[in-house]
Amino acid sequence: MFQDRIDAGLALATHLQHYKNVDGVTLAVPRGGVPVAFPVAKILQLPLEIILSKKIGHPTHKEFAIGAVSLTGQVISPHAFASDEYIKQETINIREQLKASYAQYMGERKPTPLKDKIVIIIDDGVATGYTLLSTIEMIRKEAPKKVVVAVPVASKQAAQKLSEVADEFVCAWIPSRFHSVGEFYEDFTQVSDEEVIKMLNPHPPPAGGGNEE
Repeated sequence: MFQDRIDAGLALATHLQHYKNVDGVTLAVPRGGVPVAFPVAKILQLPLEIILSKKIGHPTHKEFAIGAVSLTGQVISPHAFASDEYIKQETINIREQLKASYAQYMGERKPTPLKDKIVIIIDDGVATGYTLLSTIEMIRKEAPKKVVVAVPVASKQAAQKLSEVADEFVCAWIPSRFHSVGEFYEDFTQVSDEEVIKMLNPHPPPAGGGNEE
């Protein structure tokens, strides 16, 4: 059992040493993935950023995902059963929400272009893997050199799915019995927006722009 997400990140980093100082970027899934990715990025000496995506819900059943949208990509199920106009409007609405979240977490920092980079996607654990599968598909459209999914803990089913889709799947622990990600952490407290912002921006500019005499 991991003490908390930072402890899980330290455990995960030991499995990722071969990516130290590569031409790459760590992309954390907020909010829970950020404290896991924080020590990993420091140890590997790679930039730490976030990957934001949100599902598109079915027109008559919003909880049922028919696709997913990121700031730069989109994945739609071949059996979406929704009009092109609906998908287009939902994509616009979701992108506006994602832009607001990105600005909140990353400020004015521009995302690193992923073309020809080694991309390491990090979350605090995986139960089904469906969200990460759509995330990988969207990232592939940016032509990275390699897509690595790294998590501290995963169900056997999710591990198998992600191993087939990612170039490399790295997991510190695949338990024989799996009910939820939280059961493998002593402290699985929800991560606050403030914590995320602090980890993504460890060197904020001084108050007042640093012009004080």
